[in-house]
Amino acid sequence: MGYSPAWLKILEAKLKDSNQTVAIDSVTQLSSNAFKIQLDSVNCLAKFGPAIVDESLGLREISQVANGPITPRILISDNEILLTEWIDQVSRSPGHEEELGRCLANLHNRQGDYWGGGSHWIGNCEVDPVRDLDGAKFYGYRLVELAQRCGMQGEILPIVERLDSLVPFGSPRLLHGDLWWGNILWGQANNVWVIDPSQHYGHPEEDLAMLALFAPISERTIAAYQEIRSLEDGWPERVELWQLYPLLVHTILFGEAYRSKAVRIAEQLNNFKTRKD
Repeated sequence: MGYSPAWLKILEAKLKDSNQTVAIDSVTQLSSNAFKIQLDSVNCLAKFGPAIVDESLGLREISQVANGPITPRILISDNEILLTEWIDQVSRSPGHEEELGRCLANLHNRQGDYWGGGSHWIGNCEVDPVRDLDGAKFYGYRLVELAQRCGMQGEILPIVERLDSLVPFGSPRLLHGDLWWGNILWGQANNVWVIDPSQHYGHPEEDLAMLALFAPISERTIAAYQEIRSLEDGWPERVELWQLYPLLVHTILFGEAYRSKAVRIAEQLNNFKTRKD
């Protein structure tokens, strides 16, 4: 096989401890902390790093939602390694787009008792999973925390002061929390899978805005979503409000290109008409 990183030895030991006499046939590195491995001719995904415990919890929580997004089956999960089934993908179809809308709506029907909580990570960016009974306070805390880390307090604080009039009324709902197109897998029979969650309880528009950050959401997806739960009036005008959070995360991780877009959105939000106007 010619490849034996430290985590592979850990995996071999865990397979032995669980009385699984499977052979590791091959290893393909996908990223700095993710590997496609073949166990007795069966493909799996192995991940390691500080975020895997929260990722495992997020996959499990999302999997419990009836008719929600499908999550890969967890084979091994602890603070050293996360091993899941490998999902073979097919080309995206109109049926996938409709199913995405339905399963996200069902996910967002799961109501929480608080805002926030959940994962300490969004991608490789650590966040504080603070909980609050007030949605504006939760989002304000998160925006301030991230703004301080990328030197954008001056642009963000005026928005935070207005969040009680910008954030729509409603109860917190279960979110994927890092819902970009790379975290959606198109499976057989129009099945839609999600991976790498940063699950927490927030406003459903947050997931949709994150999805729209890098590519448009199809009309089929929005229509199918609204067959199950309605989107509130004016939600398209609030998309950039919700995109500010992932843009700050990307500024921390990747730098200036995202910072300039976050600054532009911040300027627009300071002129945004609130629900109290």
